[in-house]
Amino acid sequence: MHPDSPPAAPGQGPRWFQLFLGSCPTWYKATIIGFLALNAALFLVLRGVAPASAGFVVGWMIVAEFIFCLAMALKCYPLLPGGLIALEALVLGLTTPAHLYAETASNLKVILLLVFVVAGVGLLKEWLSAVFTALLLAVRSKIALSLSFVLAGAVLSAFLDALTVIAVMITVCLGFWNAYNAWRSQSGSDDDAELHEFRAFLRNLVMHAAVGTALGGVMTVVGEPQNLMIADSVQRTLAESRPDLAGRWDFLGFILRMAPITMPTLAIGLATTVLIERFRLLGYGARLPERVREVLVAHARELAAKRTATDRLRLWMQGACALLLIGALAFHVAEVGIIGLFLIVLAATFTGVSDEHRIGQRFSEALPFTALLVVFFAVVAVIADQGLFRPIIDRVLAQDAQGQLIGFYLANAALSAISDNVFVATVFMNEAVAAHQATCIDANQLERLAVAINIGTNLPSVATPNGQAAFLFLLTSALAAPIRLGYIEMLVLAFPYAVTLTAASLALVWCCA
Repeated sequence: MHPDSPPAAPGQGPRWFQLFLGSCPTWYKATIIGFLALNAALFLVLRGVAPASAGFVVGWMIVAEFIFCLAMALKCYPLLPGGLIALEALVLGLTTPAHLYAETASNLKVILLLVFVVAGVGLLKEWLSAVFTALLLAVRSKIALSLSFVLAGAVLSAFLDALTVIAVMITVCLGFWNAYNAWRSQSGSDDDAELHEFRAFLRNLVMHAAVGTALGGVMTVVGEPQNLMIADSVQRTLAESRPDLAGRWDFLGFILRMAPITMPTLAIGLATTVLIERFRLLGYGARLPERVREVLVAHARELAAKRTATDRLRLWMQGACALLLIGALAFHVAEVGIIGLFLIVLAATFTGVSDEHRIGQRFSEALPFTALLVVFFAVVAVIADQGLFRPIIDRVLAQDAQGQLIGFYLANAALSAISDNVFVATVFMNEAVAAHQATCIDANQLERLAVAINIGTNLPSVATPNGQAAFLFLLTSALAAPIRLGYIEMLVLAFPYAVTLTAASLALVWCCA
């Protein structure tokens, strides 16, 4: 049998059906086939009786179906069913290959980040594991440890890309899991309660860190890709109409402009962490089992005892590379992907890695998600070409000044939970700039709307895995399956943060924007 062949599934339909999506459940295969058939049939029917609405209706169906594929990520990697749905959208003419390519090209920075930075971080795995293992074992209070992970995610994401930060956290937590799993296999332990508690513990930590990336990423121009786009758009527009205000959107100006909203929201986020951990709400509050702690301590000591002088030097070199990465990204010396490329060069060169196979392994972690992201851009292209957001935009712009502010926030919040944040922010910023240039709104209102767009695309979108690229990366990572972190589980774990952060940031946008 070919090594890539799916396991035999006798009695589950014809052979082509057994091959279709491999070993996925029969009901899941039938559902995807049903989606594809329904899309084509409904599009053809509507194009005959109501041509103007055919693309709009089927476009929203495709968005919903893609979200379903993400939700079922543990049943089948979303690249395959999502790719089939995106391919059908291209065949039906809901978007074009040229538009898909344009969307991909405009997100080249994110793609290079995934390809190079994630691989580079993988080459620092030993050092990262040593640092976070020391933190995990030194802090016994679960609340203090949770706050540490939220703050680490927030501080790093204010200067680094959230995907880079979450890649670090995935590497660290996967190291913890692998150490425990290896011991469990060797010892023959069958304590399922301990296993479930450790899985829940890791789910808690990685979700705290993921939420932290959103709390920190909203604060600075370099925190998220849409932040830079928003700041550049406002600065260019104000340079023409109000040059005296343009400087308010440089690096420091952006931080100060957002601070009345972002700093109180950070405090609310930390308070939420304490609350959900203290009262063990919605899956939080899991503790590190004492025997697991002992296993991790023993593993750390064993690794330390086995380290030679060369191994210790390699750790120091990895730490130096990590500091160089943070410094280069914080000072934005080059685009993130370019920094990641040379991180690979330095980390491999000075840590004893020279063979193609070991370097290639580091790329294998991010490339499936990179492909999935390009499929997602096809869905984004459908949203744009079929004007799926147009009715919402028109309704929001029809409001008065304060109504526009809240409308922009809520529309960005809702749409960012199901679509690409950069795309949503771009659409609404273009509309705000056009309204300003048409003298429908003044410079002050343009700035207020820019704040609402930035906050709306960053914070409420933690509600769903597809609302944040970092969350989606986590959902489809090698860590998700062993710790049982599925789409629904992420929804539940994100819910308390989504509620408190959305309520707090909405109130602050109303009062302070």
